[in-house]
Formats: sequence, structure tokens, C-alpha cells
Amino acid sequence: MEINTERANELGISASNVGHALETMLGSRSVTTFLDRGQEYDIVLQADRFSRATPDNLMNIYERSDTSGELIPLDNIVEVKERGDSGRLSRYNRVRAITISGNVAPGYALSDVLEFLTETARKECPDCQIFYKGQSKDLLEASSSMTLIFGLALLVSYLALAAQFESFVCPFIVMLTVPLGMIGAIAGLNFMGLTMNIYTQIGIIMLVGLAAKNGILIVEFANQLRDAGYEFEEALLQASKLRLRPILMTGISTVAGAVPLLLASGAGAASRKCLGAVVVYGGLSACILTLFVVPVAYLILARWERSPQALLKQLQKLEQENPEHAG
Repeated sequence: MEINTERANELGISASNVGHALETMLGSRSVTTFLDRGQEYDIVLQADRFSRATPDNLMNIYERSDTSGELIPLDNIVEVKERGDSGRLSRYNRVRAITISGNVAPGYALSDVLEFLTETARKECPDCQIFYKGQSKDLLEASSSMTLIFGLALLVSYLALAAQFESFVCPFIVMLTVPLGMIGAIAGLNFMGLTMNIYTQIGIIMLVGLAAKNGILIVEFANQLRDAGYEFEEALLQASKLRLRPILMTGISTVAGAVPLLLASGAGAASRKCLGAVVVYGGLSACILTLFVVPVAYLILARWERSPQALLKQLQKLEQENPEHAG
């Protein structure tokens, strides 16, 4: 409703009086209160339901003119305009909000939809705040937590290997196998048209251990040969030769065990295929590339580092040369 102030002034009626009349008759004005059994209730003036049902009922509401003293129907002053609006205004965190929902089209992932939605919202409404609910919220929370979990998995693996090798260089060489598995996992997902989701992220965390074991076989055996008296290059060469068959056997068995996941069908096949693709392709790439990358990294980084038992052997040699100082 809009009050025509010019028309109201011509008829000698104050716009504020018109507003009070509408407020009173349409039932939004509290005039007093009363007490009943200890409870206080508001008294609201309101016309009966049939006298306020349609805009035409405005002609039944009158306001007295200050100039002529006549009663003027309010439909001469008040204009009623219809417009479309929301029947309910939703709020989120005490801010007016709208909810956008929909289904993901075939060939797209939920992460792609959320990325497009965020970019569009930032472009069209830079001051708007974006909140997520349902599966979108679960995906974002899982992605953020999965990044932390993946980082902790790498850190724990590195510290455990550092304690085993008693070195900070050898664990770093072993951890170089993790990116090698990631290369195959991402390539496999792209080749099969699969997306990065919670199942693939779990598979990537599994890939940390699957890929690291190949590097452990070479590095550990090379250190043992150096402790046995082999020269650095000879120990590395022999370790690579002797550990070739175990690496291939463990890699092939791991990949073969994940092939049924990759070929899964029926209910839940999508999640199993994602997990199987990461293990199969990531395991293959880690198995093959480890045979080349780990020996080269060991040759470059571990050359100036003593073998694990070098200090013990040096002490034993000193004891043999100076038996009178032993003990």
C-alpha cells in the first residue's frame, strides 16, 4: 500500500493519520494490556475478518478531513499495488539468505559444480556470503580434513623411517616414491574419466605405504651391503639387481589384488572403481618408476652419508688396533 500524500493534502488529511488508521483497522496496533491469572496479554485493535479481506475493503475505512470535517474513504488516498514476492524470507546466521539446490549433470563432479557456483557468486555478488549444506558441506569438510590427514600420513611415515634408518636422508629418498605413485593415480583417474572424491583420497593415502615399500627394499639392502664392506656404487648396483624381483612381485600382487575393484559392477561400483583406479595405476607407476628414481636419488643424496654401521665398525677397528685401551 502507498499513501498518495498530494491527494491527502488536497483533502485536508494528514498522512500520519492515514497510517494510524490503517495500522489500527488492519490489526497491527497494540493499545493496552490486561492481566489474567498473572499473565499479561496485549490488546490489539482490529477490524473483523470480512472487513479486511480484500483491497476493496479500504472504502469501508474512513478518516475525517481537518478542513471540511467530512469522512473520506481511504481508497481515495491509499493506492494498492500488487507485486510478486517471496512468501517466506529465510535467514541463515541472522542474515537474509536464499537456498540454491539442484542435481549434478552427467559428466560433472560435485566439486566442479561448487567451483562454478563460487566463481559465479563472487562475480555477480562480491559482498555475498556463501554457506554450504548437505552433500556440498560434507564434501568441503572431507576435502579439508583429508589434506590434513594426507600431510600427517607423510609426516608420520617420514619420522618412522627416520627412526628405522637412523638418518634423515634415506627416509627422504624413500618418500620420493610417493609422488611417483601420485602421477599414475591422477593419470589413471583422467584416463577412466573418474573424479577426485573421498574414495580416491583414501586410495591416495593407501598409496603412501604401497609406494614407500619399494624404496625401502632398495635403500635398506644397499645400506646392508655397505655395512658388509661393499663400495658405495657396487652396493647400490647389487641392491638394485637383487631387489628387482621382490619389488616386481609385491607390486604385481598389489595391483592384481585391486583389479576386481577396478572391474566392479552393480551397486556401489562407482566408489570401488575410484579406489581401484588409484591403487592399480598408482601402484604400477610407483613400481616401475621406483626402479629408476630411487637408485639415482640414492646415488646423489646418500653418497656423502656413512652407512648405518660405519661408526660401530670404526670403534671395533680402534679396539682391535689398541687392545690395551679397550674397555
